[in-house]
Amino acid sequence: MRALAYFCSEAAASLWRSRRAALLSVFTIAGGLFVLGFFLALNSNLQPVVERWTASAELSVYLKDDATRDQLRSVDELIAKSGMAAQYEYVSREQAATRFKQDFPDLASTAERVDNPFPASFEVRLKPAMQEAGNAVDNLASALASLNGVADVRYDRRWLTRLTAIVRMLRALGLTIVILLAIASAVTVANVVRLAAYAREDEIDIMELVGAPLAYVRGPFVVEGVLQGGAGALVAILLLWAVFTAASVRYGRLVSETIGLGSITFLPLQLCAVIILGGMLLGCAGGLIVARGVR
Repeated sequence: MRALAYFCSEAAASLWRSRRAALLSVFTIAGGLFVLGFFLALNSNLQPVVERWTASAELSVYLKDDATRDQLRSVDELIAKSGMAAQYEYVSREQAATRFKQDFPDLASTAERVDNPFPASFEVRLKPAMQEAGNAVDNLASALASLNGVADVRYDRRWLTRLTAIVRMLRALGLTIVILLAIASAVTVANVVRLAAYAREDEIDIMELVGAPLAYVRGPFVVEGVLQGGAGALVAILLLWAVFTAASVRYGRLVSETIGLGSITFLPLQLCAVIILGGMLLGCAGGLIVARGVR
């Protein structure tokens, strides 16, 4: 405990002496961890939405206005025999118009001024196991599109695949940026600690002459890096919390209405603890780089 108290006191004194450079190091670490936290929070908010949309993906078979009963029966039989539908229903043109008026009451009066433009359709809710069977569903969609009386077939999976690809691209981009900023943070911490080592060069020489253990010589530099990393992580989390609180107040209702997300949620406490630990490890790495060079 006495050694740890000595390391902390020496590190704190060194940081105060070079406080301007230390602040630069802290904000560099904070910038990198802010980006990491931002992408983690974005992913945690988007993932439930993507999963819910994927689970509720539907196959919509739009029919021609002049489709006959036999043609409707052919579509019904193909859907039933495929074994892919958890449930499905026939929606007439009148029912489609009624749904539109219920979903978009502001446009209901406009829809009443024109002839019913909505086609009849079969709305197919796929079985959960079919969500991953992309080729099988695509084959079913192609078979339905080739039937007489069918005007078009739309499957939500096509745009959900694009959405998933965008989310993966954002993750990869975020990971790349975080790695680059982590390297920059470790180098910045090392430079700040190196300045402290130069300032204490005479003191280090005296400690070596009197036979001070090597751990007592190097320890303060490692702790100095850890303190910088921990401070940077705390700053990053506070900034992230402020941004997400402001975003939730200003855009929470819009997000809820647009994509069905209940609210913008912040990172869980466990993940915040991981970010703080990561910042301390970054600082520790920078401190070790210098400490290993101290003779």
